[in-house]
Amino acid sequence: MVTETYPPEINGVAATSVRVVEGLRAKGHELQLVRPRQSGDESPAGAEGYAEVLMRGLPIPRYPQLRMGLPSRQALAKLWQTRRPDVVHIVTEGPLGWSALQAARQLRLPVVSDFRTNFHAYSRHYGVAWLRRPVMAYLRKFHNATACTMVPTDALRAELAAAGFKSLRVVARGVDVQAYDAAHRSEALRAAWGAGPRTMVALSVGRLAPEKNLGLVIEALQAMRLEYSDMQLVFVGDGPDKARLMQMYPDAVFAGMRRGADLAAHYASADVFLFPSETETFGNVVPEAMASGLAVVAYAHAAAGQLIRHGENGLLARAGESAEFCRVARRLAGELTHARELGGKARITAQGLDWSRIVEAVESEYGAAISARAAAVRAAWDGALPAA
Repeated sequence: MVTETYPPEINGVAATSVRVVEGLRAKGHELQLVRPRQSGDESPAGAEGYAEVLMRGLPIPRYPQLRMGLPSRQALAKLWQTRRPDVVHIVTEGPLGWSALQAARQLRLPVVSDFRTNFHAYSRHYGVAWLRRPVMAYLRKFHNATACTMVPTDALRAELAAAGFKSLRVVARGVDVQAYDAAHRSEALRAAWGAGPRTMVALSVGRLAPEKNLGLVIEALQAMRLEYSDMQLVFVGDGPDKARLMQMYPDAVFAGMRRGADLAAHYASADVFLFPSETETFGNVVPEAMASGLAVVAYAHAAAGQLIRHGENGLLARAGESAEFCRVARRLAGELTHARELGGKARITAQGLDWSRIVEAVESEYGAAISARAAAVRAAWDGALPAA
């Protein structure tokens, strides 16, 4: 498995990658994880049937806490010639991922890939909208060179198929319903936010970045306050948009980065989850919020569009309709009982997202890629044999 991000880095790709790695190891697979070195003194982890290979990397512009791998085709080809893998799984499409693809093709290894980040959609949020077409062309070339590309939703599969991507397979994302649970609600934490028993706390979790559309979270909160004044807004996360958001709404709580049980308590101690992003391929925070028993307000897009039934286990607005998003959020203002009813049903939905089934689906794609490569080799040999 080749990825340019992995825990302790905090993002959706890292979080889901580690769950797949853990699931594959639990099922007895021998796995080699190739990723950039995250610090100068880092040593690769290793255990029976598991080995990390750390490659050179550089900080990503505007995200210095993340690193991208440097081109490493020759090093990977040498590594895999020494110990030939059955299949190569490329998680990210950066320089390290491209090197892995080239090395695997050189050695005629079966390759599968993931489509996890809408890089082509991010360009307009950073003033380089003209990059959308060349980025999409690169992504299409990259993924069409693999046996299959795993995507998390049917909607994304349809979008990419219309853009010329081939061999797309839907493999959903899971959520740990033991880790994320309303049982972790903390009145002490709520008090630290300035929230009383009747305060409705709206939560946003994720990177504070332009592509997340977080200004709309503040607009929705202000619309809710027109109906019910005892509201509090909490942002969990950090990023380049923090200063702008603090200026827009200085009364919000900016809780910074949170991990593990602390993150779970932040989810469970809120009442409403506001998620206006339109750039996600999935949005892992949505099932995490649902598992935590929160009423989710989101666009009908990615995970929310797939998992939420409007008015039953959450509330949806049409993608891009910011006024509608605010109206939908306003309907929940002060309605703590209704929010808890939606959250309870959301929890039931999240309980169906079992990681073991996700890992089995990934295994199935590995098997299909290996079989396809073997069939191609047999066909090549048969074609080379002289006629009887």
